[in-house]
Amino acid sequence: MYAITAVIVTGVVVAWRWAAPDRLPDGIVGGNGRLEATTLDVAAKSGGRLQSLRVHEGDFVAAGDEIARMDTRVLEAQLRGAQAQQRQARTARETATALVRQRQQAVSTVAALILQREAEFALAEKELRRTSELVAQNFISAQQLDAANVRVQSSRAALSAAKSQRIEAESGVLVARSQIVESEAAIESALAAVDRMEVEIADAVLRAPRAGRVQTVLTHAGEMLAGGGRVVTLVDLADVTMSFFLPETVAGRVAIGAEARLVLDAAPNLVIPAQVDFVASVAQFTPKTVETQSERQKMVFKVRARIDPALLGHHREQVKTGLPGMAYVRVGAEPWPPKLSVNVPEAVPAASEHAR
Repeated sequence: MYAITAVIVTGVVVAWRWAAPDRLPDGIVGGNGRLEATTLDVAAKSGGRLQSLRVHEGDFVAAGDEIARMDTRVLEAQLRGAQAQQRQARTARETATALVRQRQQAVSTVAALILQREAEFALAEKELRRTSELVAQNFISAQQLDAANVRVQSSRAALSAAKSQRIEAESGVLVARSQIVESEAAIESALAAVDRMEVEIADAVLRAPRAGRVQTVLTHAGEMLAGGGRVVTLVDLADVTMSFFLPETVAGRVAIGAEARLVLDAAPNLVIPAQVDFVASVAQFTPKTVETQSERQKMVFKVRARIDPALLGHHREQVKTGLPGMAYVRVGAEPWPPKLSVNVPEAVPAASEHAR
């Protein structure tokens, strides 16, 4: 019986050793994580009706490609109204400019009239003085003196009226110039309205902010959207990372730029090269996704490894985010073991674009 028990124990030990993974060298550490990629929402800037949608889920798009288009009929009507206001303001400025020239001409005319009235007034005063002398010497009658006084008063009144006309004409020039200023302000306001409407119309064409794959289509043509309403979600397949956690005892030895290797559960035979681009400066407890309580009590640092965008570009058809796997990083001078040598598939020609 003891012999049978010994054989069973020996078989279990051999089987466990055969199934256990090869231990990593002391200078290489790893942690589990998931592939992550930058996601972007393409949303409507303003509320309205979605006129057309040009992509489907899974389509690849380049930066600047049209994703969707909002109905712009209301915006186009507002643009025409702003353009009409602009033309009206320009006409008002031309009218005010012509009015300024007219008022300036009136000022010149009144200035000449004042000179005439001043000359007439001066002549009337001279005639009054001579008439007064002649009346005093009894050469002419007093009735002529009265007439000379009337001519002086009349010329004085005419001169005063001419000066009032000059003030009125100068005020007219100021008013006309203020109308020019108002019309120029109206032109600027109309130009701003035109620019705003043109920007709104341009923003009604929703474009991809960067290259990626359409992950989710959230609405369809004909639906009404509120301002900021999301249309599609894009995944930037050139920005793929895996975050994992290392114990505090080794995290301090991980340098930015250190080589890393990623092995996905879905493709354990592939080894993807990566590079560490982030190491947390503050420790945290192990995330609760770790099952055992003893592991959760350990302090760890978050580390992030980024895959080369050029490599991702060669395999964008095969890139899938959310896949679990292991990330390994060297913290010593030991070389990578054979099982972590880079092993990526040959580049596959990109499939034809599905974007419509």
